Amino acid sequence: MSGARRRLGQGDFDMFASAHARLVEGRAGGRRLVLKFVDLSGLNMAGLVLDDADFTGSTLDGARLMNAQLARAVLFGCDLRGTDMSGANLRRSDLRGACLQGANLTLADLTQADFREGAVAVPHETRGFAEARQVNRNGIADGALFAGATLDGSRFDGVSASKADFTDCSMRGATLTGANLKDADLSGAMLEGANVVGANLTGARFIGADLSGVAVETAKLDRTDMTGVLRAPGAEAVNRAAALIEMALDANAWAESGGVLGAPAVFDGEDLRPLAGRLKGLRLPALSAKNACMVGLDLSGVPLQGANLEGADLRGSNLTGADLRGARMAGARLNKADMTGVLLGPLPLGGARSMPSTLTGARLCYAGLVDADLSQAMLDQADLTGANLTRADLTGASLEGCILDRSTGAPLTTSQAA
Repeated sequence: MSGARRRLGQGDFDMFASAHARLVEGRAGGRRLVLKFVDLSGLNMAGLVLDDADFTGSTLDGARLMNAQLARAVLFGCDLRGTDMSGANLRRSDLRGACLQGANLTLADLTQADFREGAVAVPHETRGFAEARQVNRNGIADGALFAGATLDGSRFDGVSASKADFTDCSMRGATLTGANLKDADLSGAMLEGANVVGANLTGARFIGADLSGVAVETAKLDRTDMTGVLRAPGAEAVNRAAALIEMALDANAWAESGGVLGAPAVFDGEDLRPLAGRLKGLRLPALSAKNACMVGLDLSGVPLQGANLEGADLRGSNLTGADLRGARMAGARLNKADMTGVLLGPLPLGGARSMPSTLTGARLCYAGLVDADLSQAMLDQADLTGANLTRADLTGASLEGCILDRSTGAPLTTSQAA
């Protein structure tokens, strides 16, 4: 696809990218990067600030765009085959008609990105773009790697993504009408409210996926594996919400009165999703929610010292700044949870005693642990695949058998590594 396109070398591209960065940052000498129908294959663009850049119709196959800033970028009709865009910010980017076959988009932010059909200019075999013709082309993402990516509200109408890897992705409210997801892997993905009308889900794997509010019966289902999928809360869970809130308020009174009034909440095995963000602002130390369903809950800043969350499902939850010192979370599922600044260090018990947080065997795949305090935490056999550990404090943490494949960011300290 690059034969009729003008080739741009690394040095020239760096010059254009530098001027664009100055524009984005409001510095003098800035100029928007507009490189249409250019051959940029194999170039290194990793970490560059390219927000709002226009690459319409260009070839970027094999280019390195890891952690690049491409919010609202125009990648309309681009050849992105084999491109490494892992960790890139592609929020609201225009990817209509683009070819992403075999591309790596692990942990990329593709919120509200548009992958739909686009009218792509195809150059004449000998006269190039002087006699180009317009061809409508669906987006192609066959075999692409989206593991751990965020695709909330994205438009995948008609896209071909056969054998693509969407494991542990957040795809809430995504539009997948008419998409070809044959043999794709969506295990553990969160698809709450996604539209799959007319989608081809033949042979697709949705093992453990969250399909709340997804009308899968409107899609083509043949050999589709839906083992352990999570559906929308039933009537019983919805009707239980009022009673659970009363228990939470009682627990808050217990915390605020120093144990004189009320009692710690016991939510073992409960579906807490109908509570949404209603627990935020309460104090819930010593909460027991073993094997509870807490997917997507907003628990940001909530005091949960000494909580028992063993086996709880907290995927996609907001735990930013939550106080979970001394919490028991063995076997908990925290995939794609936002745990920025979470406190999971030891809980002081008086004197020289303390109780460490226990996350043995927990799954924290692609969780955000930026600035998290995990000092002395028990993380043996925990799965932190793709987790962001930037400035996470792992001083004294036990990491025997811990899986850290594709984890990103530099933690402050790792003292008892596997």
